Amino acid sequence: MKNCIVIPDSFKGTMTSMEVCSVMAGQIRKHFPDCKVVSIPVADGGEGTVDCFLQAMPGEKVNIVAQDAYGEDMAGFYGRFGDTAIIEMAAVAGIVSNARRDALQASTYGVGQLIDHAIGCGARKIVIGLGGSCTSDAGCGMASALGMKFYDEQGNAFVPVGGTLHKVRKMDRTKIMQKLQNVEICCMCDTNKVMYGPDGAAYVYAPQKGATPEEVAFLDSNLKALADRIRTELGIDLSELPGGGAAGAMGAGAVAFLGAELKSGIEYIMDAVGLDHYLEGADCVFTGEGSFDAQSMSGKAVWGIAGRAARHQVPVIIVAGRNRTGKQDMQSFGIAAIRETARSDNFEEIKGTCREDLVSAMDIVLEDVEHILSVKS
Repeated sequence: MKNCIVIPDSFKGTMTSMEVCSVMAGQIRKHFPDCKVVSIPVADGGEGTVDCFLQAMPGEKVNIVAQDAYGEDMAGFYGRFGDTAIIEMAAVAGIVSNARRDALQASTYGVGQLIDHAIGCGARKIVIGLGGSCTSDAGCGMASALGMKFYDEQGNAFVPVGGTLHKVRKMDRTKIMQKLQNVEICCMCDTNKVMYGPDGAAYVYAPQKGATPEEVAFLDSNLKALADRIRTELGIDLSELPGGGAAGAMGAGAVAFLGAELKSGIEYIMDAVGLDHYLEGADCVFTGEGSFDAQSMSGKAVWGIAGRAARHQVPVIIVAGRNRTGKQDMQSFGIAAIRETARSDNFEEIKGTCREDLVSAMDIVLEDVEHILSVKS
């Protein structure tokens, strides 16, 4: 093995993408000292997205004070790359950045503040990473921070949250459209889930944000009510929009309120770092994530990486905490091997040994990598 690419997602809750990258690349160099290793840490829109871009491209991190998901001031940030700003919505409205779990009250208002600051500093393209959110407000808070007005039945202006979306009767985009007149908005999604329904934002994601079964049903009803209102008021049908359910339906809200375009997060990142160039002449790609499963195949990073490598006929080796896929999935996307790292189902135990488990798994794979690649070829 003379040339390989290391491009893993994070092992959420245990290791960042950059940490995984460091371990993988280190073990490869240990076994193959002459191998040229290209390391590209990635995040497909969730936590760590800005840091991954800063690792791959020249830019700077801008630190500002913004509201967290519950209206308290916190240290927020975004990445600036010339006239492009990368906004990681999880920085202020994420599960990791907010210890509290209240999907009915959590707001994306602080995300709007980050966008507003970036535009005020000259950004003409805003890329928003949608992932890892603790919110279910369909981006209404974000839009409010940018000047959009929402009115209830009595004509009172308010900032909707997940629990009050059904109260929206009128909406005014005048100020927000003026602010965004010369600004291109793109959202990176790590899912293709829709805004509402059994496969929508509330039923799929709200339970992990602290919602009870009754609250999940209420949130789903509210998201549908808002979608109906958007169709009536703005003439935009969001009911079947792939990615509309991303980040508590912020994907749908970004399209309706900001005129945003939704793109696969990993596809955007692979294009931005020039992955196709690195794949030319590569012997192998090493990637991985915490759990490689059915959700991985609905727009997640590792599945996207495997698909891109397959176009170049470069075999892929996945090292993941858990593997929940079958041989057919491997064969269809040129996956040469999958190796699990976790030795336990207990998350606290996994956290304590995740780094040494990854080292051990890489050692096992690398001791047999020449055979793996010869069989694949």
